[in-house]
Amino acid sequence: MNREAVARWCEIGILGLVLAILVFGPLAEGAVPVVPFLIVQGLTIGVMVLWAVRLWTTPQPQFLWPPICWAVLAFAIYAIGRYLTSDIEYFARQELIRVLIYAFLFFAIVNNLYRQERIQLISCVVILVAMVISFYAIYQYVTGSNRVWGTLTPYPHRGSGTYWCPNHLAGFLEMLLPLALALTLASRLKPLMKVFLGYSALVMLAGIAVSLSRGGWLATVLSLLVFFSVLSFRRGYRLPALLFLAVMLGGGALLIPKSHLFESRVKEITEHGGIDDDARFLLWGPAIQIWRENLVWGAGPAHFDARFRMYRPEKIQLDPSRVHNDFLNTVADWGIVGGVLVAGALGLLVWGLAKTWPFVRGSQGELGKLSHSNRYAFVLGGAVGLLALFFHSAVDFNMHIPANAILAVTLMAFVSSHLRFASDRYWVSARPWMQGIATFILFAGVVYLGMQEVRRGRETAWLAKASHAPAFSAEQVDLLKKAFAAEPMNPRTAFRIGDALKHQSQEGGEHYSDDLGTDYKARAQEAIDWFQRCAKLNKWDAYSLLGIGWCLDWLGKQAEAAPYFQKADALDPKSSYIAESMGFHFIETGNYAAAREWLERSVKLQWEDNPTPRIYLQIAQDRMLEGATNEFSRLLAQPR
Repeated sequence: MNREAVARWCEIGILGLVLAILVFGPLAEGAVPVVPFLIVQGLTIGVMVLWAVRLWTTPQPQFLWPPICWAVLAFAIYAIGRYLTSDIEYFARQELIRVLIYAFLFFAIVNNLYRQERIQLISCVVILVAMVISFYAIYQYVTGSNRVWGTLTPYPHRGSGTYWCPNHLAGFLEMLLPLALALTLASRLKPLMKVFLGYSALVMLAGIAVSLSRGGWLATVLSLLVFFSVLSFRRGYRLPALLFLAVMLGGGALLIPKSHLFESRVKEITEHGGIDDDARFLLWGPAIQIWRENLVWGAGPAHFDARFRMYRPEKIQLDPSRVHNDFLNTVADWGIVGGVLVAGALGLLVWGLAKTWPFVRGSQGELGKLSHSNRYAFVLGGAVGLLALFFHSAVDFNMHIPANAILAVTLMAFVSSHLRFASDRYWVSARPWMQGIATFILFAGVVYLGMQEVRRGRETAWLAKASHAPAFSAEQVDLLKKAFAAEPMNPRTAFRIGDALKHQSQEGGEHYSDDLGTDYKARAQEAIDWFQRCAKLNKWDAYSLLGIGWCLDWLGKQAEAAPYFQKADALDPKSSYIAESMGFHFIETGNYAAAREWLERSVKLQWEDNPTPRIYLQIAQDRMLEGATNEFSRLLAQPR
């Protein structure tokens, strides 16, 4: 066996798999849906296997270990520890899997794809993908389409490309725009390739514009100011940079005033005398409160959404999922320790950039002519692209979109790998014991991620079948139970089973009976059992407690139901839905005055698109009026 040939083919295989991840992720809605993410997870496992083989087939194996690797390794270890101590195991495990994938990809790219031709190939391919997605976004904007691969999104008249949300498209493009510009203006690539890259940059700029993402606009403007400022200090780059900047400004000045959507989007920023932030700022307060309550270690990986409800502002009745600020999201979930580790990684990245810069920026010739450098272009473009994401992260959560996070990790790896030009001391000869440790870690990662891949895949397959079954039907319940058997730690599946059984009990009424002789009482009791499972798996879930309370009311056990309603209200005290449920509970107990108070609160919390509490409110008022009328009639009928 020719070991060098095997090692070379392993390197090519790693290159192909990384390219597949970087291309597939953005095209598959950012790899946010479960199935695309599982594909990315499978490709990452392939990268790890090939790297392990390459470690033992390379004649003189070495590790490239810039200082940032220590911070990445430390955060991965911390993520494992924090997962083991989290309140909601399922949520924390899914977040841990993401962290491990990003960490393994970072180390794999730094140690296997550091050659200039590899970086050049990956950069050009990803820029091509970004250009194609930008064309799709422009088409969506021009035609008013809000479809992504045939699926409707809630963002009409905004370009989202192949992403669900236009803001995340902007986050993807803003990272690659500086890289395309740097390769156009400062690299040694052939003129035809530079023309393609320059054209791609203009198309990506248009893609960012039609996303109508104000955070993306601001991040792009700030990052390009940094980019062109750096180039303007180098005499050989100054004129081309200023000409390209003039073309972009001229195009913007020509097209933007002709679009009322651009004008209205800009006006929204300061509408009504203040900044219209689409409720982002309202999420920051709860995030800070959650962090203060869990200062050192954080609430837990991916726990913000579950813990948010206790601190919900009255104006936000939907579930936010994320903070819309990656920095606050980090400390809310991971605490001071996690925040310090992330800040340390960013600090070491900047430190490495500062050490690398003098060795990649090129030199002036005798007549002032600047020698173009691919290294300089990659480092400048990658660093400014990461800076754009840094700016945008203050108002969005791009690092929680797998495709964007992986692109950011790739750029970090590219920039960090150039530190080898500053010093040879970042190369570490891989001794046998080092190879053994690395192989063990890779093997453990492959086994764990592979097992989780199968587990999540089975659950997803059953959940997909359940979503196509008739709502709340016996068939759907059976499929959901199979999904829960495949993944018994998912509280959402347990809740869905309980909710379906609750509806079956309600629809059957007193005379319901199936072929097995199960009446409505048995269905309600089974629903209670599943709601209790959900509450055990996620102790912060208020809706499972509401389900238990409703079933107890339905069974005529109002006194037993009361504590569950009270606890649900304590977990989510400003929820319109919970206030509505409390009102219904008091109608069941005959306390119509209390019911009216809770139902009025529900209507106040959500004035629009909230008809149910109004119906219940009318019932409570009618019952109160009826009771008062009956009492008055009784008094009149008494003998004097």
